[in-house]
Amino acid sequence: MLKNFFSVAATSDAGAVAHEEFAQAVDGGHVSVVDVREPHEFATGRIPSAVNMPMSRFDPQELPSGRPVVLICQAGGRSRNALNQARAAGRDDVRHYPAGMNGWRACGGNIEV
Repeated sequence: MLKNFFSVAATSDAGAVAHEEFAQAVDGGHVSVVDVREPHEFATGRIPSAVNMPMSRFDPQELPSGRPVVLICQAGGRSRNALNQARAAGRDDVRHYPAGMNGWRACGGNIEV
């Protein structure tokens, strides 16, 4: 399933991961989910197993390694910013979920509090 996870088609948001692909990767435990929302936002609900690395003190050097990373925030802006920072730091195994937690909830994604 993840064989082509990082072979991204040429789009306006080449680092984006679509909902279905993301949901399958999360369900299968194939990715590390990094939530860049602030702690008070993270506490209101998160994807199970997501780790919190708030954008206010985000350091791409501290991203998990060993499997692909997907960044998420509330609506896609902060995760795009974090993706840009990760790519600038040399990480090519990172993507972001542009729909954010708003989209995850709207699609019925599993959430824990």
